[in-house]
Amino acid sequence: MNLTLKVWRQAGPDAQGHIETYPANDIPASASFLEMLDIVNEGLIAKGEEPIHFDHDCREGICGMCSLNINGVPHSKEKAVTTCQVHMRHFKDGETIWIEPFRANAFPVLKDLVVDRSSFDRIIAAGGYIDVRTGSAPDANSVPIGKNIADEAFEAAACIGCGACVAACKNASAMLFVGAKAGHLNQLPQGKPEKDKRTLAMVRAMDDEGFGNCTNQYECEAACPKEISADNIAKLNRDYLAASAKEALV
Repeated sequence: MNLTLKVWRQAGPDAQGHIETYPANDIPASASFLEMLDIVNEGLIAKGEEPIHFDHDCREGICGMCSLNINGVPHSKEKAVTTCQVHMRHFKDGETIWIEPFRANAFPVLKDLVVDRSSFDRIIAAGGYIDVRTGSAPDANSVPIGKNIADEAFEAAACIGCGACVAACKNASAMLFVGAKAGHLNQLPQGKPEKDKRTLAMVRAMDDEGFGNCTNQYECEAACPKEISADNIAKLNRDYLAASAKEALV
């Protein structure tokens, strides 16, 4: 396959970015999107030019690092896949592909296609954990959990924190991410004792990081590679209202 790439290049956080055009020739249809970028970078390095910088780690759809806007869509138009799981057979020979970083004030560009998503880490640090004594693992059946609750918690826990929800939202809202991370713990018996504390801390950390508000457009749910349900946002809103009311009465 022979393609034309329109790639966002930015030397650093304070530099002026611009779109640069690159040919991508002789790309195997079986190659992944990141492998295609590797091939292009090998050509750039051979010519003594600066390679295109992009994030990646596991390349198995698990880590969430490979977050790119492809033709204006987080992770591409393919459903329920991360960028590293997108294959070139989904594009047409001769096609022009636009590649940009995720766009959000809370995700500042570090270089080219790499953004700083440490704001997600700070939200997790604010309350995405459980205070329990460490030691030997308890017996799996010592705390009975209903199947519906276990299923909902598991589905929320599938969030990989890639940030596609933020990139897809016109308000750059992180409500789906926070709803998933808080909700998966809030639903389980082990997380119930700190439910109110966790919810308040994570939502306030999200606001402090500069993420926008949710206006129920459901773009986040559509772009999520793990198909996290927007129901988690509704649960987060209910938990936050209840926790705020309790806090006001103290």
